[in-house]
Amino acid sequence: MPQSLADLRTQIDAVDSELLTLLNRRAALANEVGEIKRAEGSAVFRPEREAQVINGLQAANPGPLKAANVATIWREVMSACRALEAPQRVAYLGPAGTFSEQAAVQFFGSSIEHVPCVNFDEVFHAATAGTADFGVVPVENNTEGVVTRSLDLLLQSPLHIVGEISLLVRHHLLRLSKSLDGVEVVLAHPQALAQCQGWLTKHLPGAERRAVSSNAEGARQAAGNPGWAAIASERAGSEFGLHIAAHAVQDDAFNRTRFAVICLPQTLAAPQASGRDCVSLIVSVPNKPGAVHDILVPLKKHGVSMTRFESRPARSGQWEYYFYIDVQGHPTEPHVAAALRDLQSLCAFYKVLGTYPVGE
Repeated sequence: MPQSLADLRTQIDAVDSELLTLLNRRAALANEVGEIKRAEGSAVFRPEREAQVINGLQAANPGPLKAANVATIWREVMSACRALEAPQRVAYLGPAGTFSEQAAVQFFGSSIEHVPCVNFDEVFHAATAGTADFGVVPVENNTEGVVTRSLDLLLQSPLHIVGEISLLVRHHLLRLSKSLDGVEVVLAHPQALAQCQGWLTKHLPGAERRAVSSNAEGARQAAGNPGWAAIASERAGSEFGLHIAAHAVQDDAFNRTRFAVICLPQTLAAPQASGRDCVSLIVSVPNKPGAVHDILVPLKKHGVSMTRFESRPARSGQWEYYFYIDVQGHPTEPHVAAALRDLQSLCAFYKVLGTYPVGE
């Protein structure tokens, strides 16, 4: 005979009570870990350790919870426990409601101190000056390519990458009205405007496209003018009291943006190997025939896979370039160490931007 709704709810209440007891037990243990870390002077946040915990739980998960849900739940549990030791101050492109804020919460969990910034430069400055412990910045979109300002700042900055997160980006057209009628101006970050240009050309060909510092800033401005609309997240719409006039206006249905988590080395040293790692580099080579080919040879020779290769002008006036390279693996692995050592010997400039666990 099937159980009644009342019986099932009673069982759920009992399980919830058990969960709360276990979560508080976990939090107490996390507090003890925090005391040991403080005595040792070691970092509270260890991204490779948290990645290993989540990967292990996902592998052992018997269901019916989906693996992605397991990751979300445990990230929040770990975030809440971490906050008992010391909540992380995280800088990102603001105001509230940006995809950068969403990426920060998805990576660290919601138990963080928010440090919204007006542009990418301020994010880097906050993490460098100590206003924030960490920064979160977009570095690459699967349709529009690299975020050039972030790459330029990584070249100049003492910060290094300690983690990454890939976010499925859903752009919505937000305004005070639910209709597309009468839209005179569409506001968004330049990257978002580029990611939605096909939709805008088809549905709002006469509207001015106006670039602003962030999508959420565009939503804030659109909230003050009935003739304006913004391209932003659903969360930004809720934040500024706007309706979704059109859902998912990005040209690529699978539009994703990759974000880097950055900090000073003294805040957090390079994470230890997690089993699924990446090394990001910036290099330049002497301007001679075959130089670019030569820097790829050590990777092939030692069996190291390259996952990204981008070029940026060096701004020297000599038509020289920096190359941004991502390779799979961790420098503690012998074949990776050998490849990086041989690569460095060929370069006029060589900088490791970071070593970190591969994001979801």
